[in-house]
Amino acid sequence: MKDSSANDSNLLVIVIDTNPFEWEHASSPLRLNDALQHILAFMNAHLAGRHDNKLAVIASHVGVSSFLYPKLNEVDQPGSKQQTRKNANVYQNFQVVNDAVLTGIAKLLQDPRPTLEEKDLGSSKIAASLSLGLCYINQALKSDGMGHIKPRILVLTVSPDSSSDYIPIMNCIFSAQKANIPIDVCKIWGEDAVFLQQAAHITEGIYIRLDDPHGLLQILMFSFLPDVFSRNYLCLPGQDQVDFRAACFCHKKIVDIGYVCSVCLSTSIATSSKTWRQGHCSESKLIKTQHSNTNGNMN
Repeated sequence: MKDSSANDSNLLVIVIDTNPFEWEHASSPLRLNDALQHILAFMNAHLAGRHDNKLAVIASHVGVSSFLYPKLNEVDQPGSKQQTRKNANVYQNFQVVNDAVLTGIAKLLQDPRPTLEEKDLGSSKIAASLSLGLCYINQALKSDGMGHIKPRILVLTVSPDSSSDYIPIMNCIFSAQKANIPIDVCKIWGEDAVFLQQAAHITEGIYIRLDDPHGLLQILMFSFLPDVFSRNYLCLPGQDQVDFRAACFCHKKIVDIGYVCSVCLSTSIATSSKTWRQGHCSESKLIKTQHSNTNGNMN
């Protein structure tokens, strides 16, 4: 991918965490309907920045991840041939995007699909959404022979980390890093998302955890609206500390101190090589390691 310039169009892939178990929790400081008003205004601002800016929206729901805009069988352009109501007071391209996002989320909320077989009941499919976004970006880059599309991913999340998603998320992180695709993360409330914090750090994106969720629109406009080229001239918020803890392969738990297999480099809290070899490498030597959560260093 060539260096960014002011004449490049920007492809923004937004992953929205629509987990109803988190949004409708009694302690939730902001409801999904209110947050969507902030997010829709941000989407419209992105499209208004340049005539050739592109947008894709993915919902990370319970047990499913799906495109909200554009639909897979539709053209990736705002204002494409879609069934939408006419509103003389709203720019038509904005109306198409807004209707598609609101309609898609409403359908998902009617059928959250929680299943008892899931290891993490009630968790969002962030890893699946990142995979969909990267595949969509790869398709867009292949269709752009001149290399004038500069993609980035923005994750808006409220759900805690799902330790079973550690491996898929890390695969997405390294794929995005190789393709020079920054992953920005906005943690609307709750504790820091360890895996997404690593994603923003490794891909040179932005990670922000909001102190006041009601100021979501302000953070989106001032921190996440600038494109990759404009960020070279701005002083944007960064991370003082990055939590680099990993999830063990045996119990799917985030660990501070674990054992790393010298063959496959997987982490475990098991202290016995015999226990570790059950279901893993047939020949392994465990090496004790400590994962640091300060200054981005690992031992």
